[in-house]
Order: sequence, then structure tokens, then C-alpha cells
Amino acid sequence: MKKRLIYQQVFKRLQDKRKFIQVLLGPRQVGKTTLVLQVCEEIEKPCHYASADVATLQSLSWLQQQWEVARQKAKEGKKGAILIIDEVQKIPHWSDTVKALWDEDTRMGLDLMVMILGSSPWLMQKGLTESLAGRFEILPITHWSFSEMKSHFGWSLDQYLYFGGYPGSAALADEADPSRWMNYINDALIETTISRDILLMTQVNKPALLRQLFQLGCCYSGQVLSYLKLVGQLQDAGNTTTLAHYLDLLSGAGLVAGLQKYAEQKVRQKGSSPKFTVFNTALMTAQMAKTFTEARRDTDYWGRLTESAVGAHLLNSIRGTPIQLFYWREGDAEVDFVLQQGETMIALEVKSSGKSLKRSAIDSFTKQFHPKRILLIGEKGIPLQQFLETSPQDFF
Repeated sequence: MKKRLIYQQVFKRLQDKRKFIQVLLGPRQVGKTTLVLQVCEEIEKPCHYASADVATLQSLSWLQQQWEVARQKAKEGKKGAILIIDEVQKIPHWSDTVKALWDEDTRMGLDLMVMILGSSPWLMQKGLTESLAGRFEILPITHWSFSEMKSHFGWSLDQYLYFGGYPGSAALADEADPSRWMNYINDALIETTISRDILLMTQVNKPALLRQLFQLGCCYSGQVLSYLKLVGQLQDAGNTTTLAHYLDLLSGAGLVAGLQKYAEQKVRQKGSSPKFTVFNTALMTAQMAKTFTEARRDTDYWGRLTESAVGAHLLNSIRGTPIQLFYWREGDAEVDFVLQQGETMIALEVKSSGKSLKRSAIDSFTKQFHPKRILLIGEKGIPLQQFLETSPQDFF
């Protein structure tokens, strides 16, 4: 079985001396479990894998039992052992128990490496910061890139733009029965993520509103909408603070992000209208119910899909890095994406068929902020396929 690009990094972390709890964070169905099981097959240490992702929430006593099993393996083995707990956030108050057990192993000098996996980053981060400060390292596991989907499944660029980066759905990407693929994305991925990783684990007073916001975010991916316009389009929307909070939850679950407008003052960034960007273009196409052929023929739609694919690539690629992603707009002038690392800034404009390049927007942005580079992606610029196979860090 082929391995993801991050495999070597995970393997190396588990080979290192015991220093920190390793935390793998990422959305559902991106291969976190498969990744760690592949590592367990090759690493020269005994491993104990246990999953808390079951119909009923596991108890703290279950977590302690799994830890004791791994402890026994560490005592028997010459090279220590590895404990892997999957979907640990499903256990109430898990972080306090993990802290106590980890600290006890430290005092005993027990060589037990611990890796915890979670698909609810917001809830995981809460537990980590509350109880495990100074005891963990995070490895973000993101949606699959174009390079990975091409390598593993032989996908073309057009297939990736439409079907996105979910490996589990690759076998269903068949034009003969498009509804089967869409149903899988909507039922097995989207609904499971919303109901189990957000609504089950987080206080959400208006679940229907959160679902509406997600659908709207997919339909308007690549576009800027003010919160006031959002309130007008959503039923029982409440206030803009609620919408901003729900958008943060959707972003944390790896579904839809609301990019902030680039501004030199942080206060102005926080108060800006969000630019919707999906983390995976499959989320967008599954909502629109257009077949691959229909989507390819619709020039405007394919252009928005192209820009969304660029946004998704940037969002996923900068996870775990100091790079920040924004957009910029002033009047009718707009720059699609702005990358910032420290004081260095890069402007990116996506040029797809049917979309005219607004030179005045680039000139206006350059005059105000003096970016290090201005990148044109698509026609007469960096080929889209080349860009999707390049890390944003390489542009700095």
C-alpha cells in the first residue's frame, strides 16, 4: 500500500526518544488511522492501538485499561512500546486522565510513546491547552493534495478539481453513477462530521443554522459575503457573532473556512467580511449536484471550482506553519489570496478561463502593501497543475 507524504515524519517522531505526546489532528476520512497502522507495521517497537470512536462514548476507565495494556508491552520489550488512542476526544475529560498517566510514566522512567488521534480539532485543542500544556506536539493531517491523488489513483487535474481529495471516495468517482459518489460525500463524510464532530461534541444552539451556513459556504466558495448579507440569506440567523462562531467550528472540522481581509491592523482583519473557501472541492461539487460533464461545460462554475481548489491547497498546505492566508478587497478591486509569513507577503491571483485579470487591483494592492512577489496562477502564469504540486513555503 502506498504511503502519504507525511508518513516519514510520523515514523520519525515515533522512533525518537520519549519527549512529548504526539497529536495527529485532521478531518475525517483523510487517512489518520491508516497512516499510524502503516507505521506500526514497520516500526521495531510493540504497538497497542485502541479506538474510542464507537456508538457510545468511552469512559475514563476504558482509557486507563488501554494504557495499562501498553504499559505491559513497554515493560516486556527492550525498545519500549507505542500507545495509539484514536478519536480520543470522544472520552469525556480525557485530557486530565492522559496528563496523570503520562506524568506517572515519566516519574517511573517507562519508555512508552503515546500518540493520540482526533478529528475534532477545536475540541482537541481545548483539551490540550487546558491540561497538557508543554507535553505535546501537533502533527496536522490534512486533506489529500493533487500530488497524492495523482500518485495513488492516477487522477487527472480535472478529476481532482471536481472530485477533490477524499481517498475513500475515489472508487466511486464514476460518471456512470454520479449520484452514488455525491451520496457518499454528503452522508458518510459531511453529515458524519457535522453531527459527530461538531454537534455531538460542542455546544451549538442552532444546529439547523450551522448546516445552512455550511451549505451556503460551499455554494459561495471563492466569494466574499458580508455577515449582514449572510443574515439575510439564512433562516433564523440570529446575530453575526453566532455566525462567526459557527464558521470557526466548520473551519476547525476541515469543512469551510472564512478568510479574513488582509489589513495592516489586526482589528480591521477581525471585523472583515469572510471569503468562503472549502478545504476540499468535493464538498462544493457534492452540494451543487452537477455531474462532472455538466460542471466541465459550465465555464463560470469551473472557474469558481478552480479558485476554490487553489484556496483549498493553500489552506491545507499552511497547516502547522507560520504562514497566514487572507484575501484583499477595496471597492471593486480584489486580490484572490494573500500569503503572509512574518513581514513578508505574497499576492496570488487565479486566472481561469472566462475570468478577466483586473490589473488595477494588483497595482492598487502593490502600491499600498509592497508584496515580495505577485503570482499569477493559470493562463499566462504558473500552470495550475504545477502550482497544486508546489508547497506555498517554496514561494517565500
